[in-house]
Amino acid sequence: MNPQRIVVVGAGHVGLYAALRLSKKLNRRRAEVVVIDPQPHMTYQPFLPEAAAGNISPRHSVVPLRRELSKCRIVSGEVTKIEHARKTVTVQPIDGPSTEMTYDHIIVAPGSVSRTLPIPGLRERGIGFKTIGEAIYLRNHILNRLDVAAVTPDPAVRKASLTFVFVGGGFAGIEALAEMEDVVRDALRYYPDLDQAEVRFVLVEATNRILPEVGPKMGAYAARELDKRGIDLRLDTRLESCVDGEIVLSDGERFQAETLVWTAGVKPSPMLDRTDLPRGPRGHVTCRPTLQVVDGDTVLEGAWSAGDCAQVPDLTNPGGWCSPSAQHAVRQAKVLADNIREVVLGGEPEEYRHKYVGSVAGLGLYKGVAHVYGIKVKGMPAWFMHRTYHMSRIPSFNRKVRVVADWTLAFVLRRETVALGQLHTPREEFTHVTPSVPAERETVGAGAR
Repeated sequence: MNPQRIVVVGAGHVGLYAALRLSKKLNRRRAEVVVIDPQPHMTYQPFLPEAAAGNISPRHSVVPLRRELSKCRIVSGEVTKIEHARKTVTVQPIDGPSTEMTYDHIIVAPGSVSRTLPIPGLRERGIGFKTIGEAIYLRNHILNRLDVAAVTPDPAVRKASLTFVFVGGGFAGIEALAEMEDVVRDALRYYPDLDQAEVRFVLVEATNRILPEVGPKMGAYAARELDKRGIDLRLDTRLESCVDGEIVLSDGERFQAETLVWTAGVKPSPMLDRTDLPRGPRGHVTCRPTLQVVDGDTVLEGAWSAGDCAQVPDLTNPGGWCSPSAQHAVRQAKVLADNIREVVLGGEPEEYRHKYVGSVAGLGLYKGVAHVYGIKVKGMPAWFMHRTYHMSRIPSFNRKVRVVADWTLAFVLRRETVALGQLHTPREEFTHVTPSVPAERETVGAGAR
């Protein structure tokens, strides 16, 4: 009997957890699990603010696929097309021509991307906060702005360099803002020419509240705490333009800023546009509670989805949908893997049911808010809950130990506040010192060979 091929598109929370469970639940005589992703690792996104702040090593916030999924086949490439009618997926590898692969089952879990708007200047000036690369770039950029401000003789440049704008008041925006404000506050002790009063952090949020996931009371507490730290909260306000670093807000204010971080929501991966799978009104793959892809009342045999890119009915909230959170994604991955195993072995899939238990959010070092099982917690206890929960959820014992080691060292040693900006242009110095070769010499040399 030939093993069935299970293709996993995307190695995020859903893809990695589902592939890992399938590789343990089905032996290779029954199924071959193929994981396709452009990156060789899974990024544990809740740790991006900690990685940007230097609380943990960037490498410890990602999980190497080949180490963790040793029983799976890893394909480093991008899925450019899915034709479920033919049960084929087209893969563009890192190098070389594209290839077509057939499958028996497919898990469509490419996740989400930043939901941006056609705001003038955003494409040129904005910094996202969805990947480990963006998190490290933001850290280096902000610390570099302190270096610029400390030496420039131009007051306007100094003021713009010390102004940091974050757009979006959800988890990603608030946690990134709070952590980076901590970083700047710690770094200023090494900049005698700069004063904390010159630093301006601005949060722009289109609604009238922040952190809606933790409830109105805890969201209001978080807003008060950020306000006490001197952070300028602009609620019911939109970013209108940021051309050439001039920030224009819907409340009429204009000012210059050299840092603009965009965290205003997410949307399903655009890769889904190149599939023949049914989609909901907001672009999500439509699913049954069993996590099977469904077109109206018709189940598409062998097609499965979950996580940020999927529209899954929430059975604990009739008429609602599961939120695009890590809490749901990890639990959906488990049910999805078990359902595929049941189908491969001739059984019936079960429905996904999980009542959202609440949320925790960090507000920087030793500060946080939480609303879990109806209990509201704030301050250091909430921060400890935040760290404990996410440490328990990051895959592999190896990563858990490394993260705890980073945190333990941080209790003893001061935070590192040095920019490694050369990481983003590693060949610039070498290119500068290497003389160019005239075109005629290149031609002669090529002919001589």
